[in-house]
Amino acid sequence: MTETTAERTGTTDAVQPVCVRAAAVVATGSGSDYRVDIRAGRHPLAADEPESVGGADTAPTPVGLLLSAVGSCTAITLRMYAQRKQWPLPEVRVHLAYEKGPDRAVRIARRIELTGDLDDDQRARPLEIADRTPVTRAVRGEVPIVPAPERPGRRDSVPRPAATEGTRSS
Repeated sequence: MTETTAERTGTTDAVQPVCVRAAAVVATGSGSDYRVDIRAGRHPLAADEPESVGGADTAPTPVGLLLSAVGSCTAITLRMYAQRKQWPLPEVRVHLAYEKGPDRAVRIARRIELTGDLDDDQRARPLEIADRTPVTRAVRGEVPIVPAPERPGRRDSVPRPAATEGTRSS
């Protein structure tokens, strides 16, 4: 049985499962420009905006990083699946585009290329799995974004407004 926050703390508030951190990122923006330095585990990254909107174009845009996350998660997941099934899939290529439409509508268009001697069923199954990768599910809004607890002794963080536990961001 999963321990809940209420059981751990002895409170009777809304019951929430205890979560364990699986990944962490710190994004730091400073100065007068739009560049953000990112630390994803031990890996340095950056984001910026193009010059046309006031950035210096020194790194991918946040949307470019989002598309990179969707594409890399898709490619990794499909390769893992094929390896488990011992299917001949030497390469997965994921093409992504962030598209804007009328009335502020946006969408992500995705095309997946599977290279290898695969039969029709072996080509169809990875395309079904691609819709259920962890990052795809997060982008679709299936993963809530919740306030993280303050770290003891940190006074320089921005106060967060109270949020309803378990609510999803839009």
